Amino acid sequence: MSQEPTRADAPRKGRLILIPNTLDFGCIAPSQEGGSMPDLREVIPMGALTAAARLRHWVAENAKTTRAFLKRVGEVCPLATPLQEQDIQVLPRPPKGGGSAKATREDEQAVQALLKPALQGHDVGLISEAGLPGVADPGAAVVLAAHRAGITVVPLSGPSSLVLALAASGLHGQSFAFVGYLPVDSSLRAQRIRELEQMSRKAHQTQLVIETPYRNTALWQSLVQHLQPQTLLSVSCGITLDSGWTRTNTVSRWRQEKLDIPDNIPAVFSWLAA
Repeated sequence: MSQEPTRADAPRKGRLILIPNTLDFGCIAPSQEGGSMPDLREVIPMGALTAAARLRHWVAENAKTTRAFLKRVGEVCPLATPLQEQDIQVLPRPPKGGGSAKATREDEQAVQALLKPALQGHDVGLISEAGLPGVADPGAAVVLAAHRAGITVVPLSGPSSLVLALAASGLHGQSFAFVGYLPVDSSLRAQRIRELEQMSRKAHQTQLVIETPYRNTALWQSLVQHLQPQTLLSVSCGITLDSGWTRTNTVSRWRQEKLDIPDNIPAVFSWLAA
């Protein structure tokens, strides 16, 4: 008579390892034009690079940028698995507008399928296009699925544009909120800016937002126009790049100055109402 497999007979689960990516999106800083890419060790701890070099299975926001990242990792730590043999699975994109309940269930099933190697005993790396996976990133769905499946989640240190921008802003760092993207429509964006400013004033809470780089200037102009003069407004652009910068001032002072924000480099905008 056959027996049911015991718990000890079950395969040992692998781990979900959160691998930090750079914030440079594979760009060469202006001071390095004609040269090589910046050394990863300047922005990512060696322990994280070593962990990335050992992995073969990946869940990625973008396969192309993940391969580019692994190529750079290989220049520092030899890859245990050749780049062409890496198993890189891409996160499903949520349907625009929220989609249907059926689409949501399908996405959940697709996310669960991405963790199959971990259920078979292999460590799986989770990586974003930039920064820390799961933070302002669709990878959070994979992390939650891992917890539900009893898979150990291991976060590794690396750059986060939101945290670095907050630290460099001089604004309130003990209470803050990342609220993602603001509406593209100008009237809805203005309304949202005023709502967030009221929230900032009431809770003494720093508000952080991001935007698609080519809309940086439009967002900046809206913030300067619709925030109150005494509100502190900060912008961080190209964090960790040699050309990166952070500047903070009152809105009234910003209205007297011109600020050129590149339309091809990510920026983080933050404010604190008086």
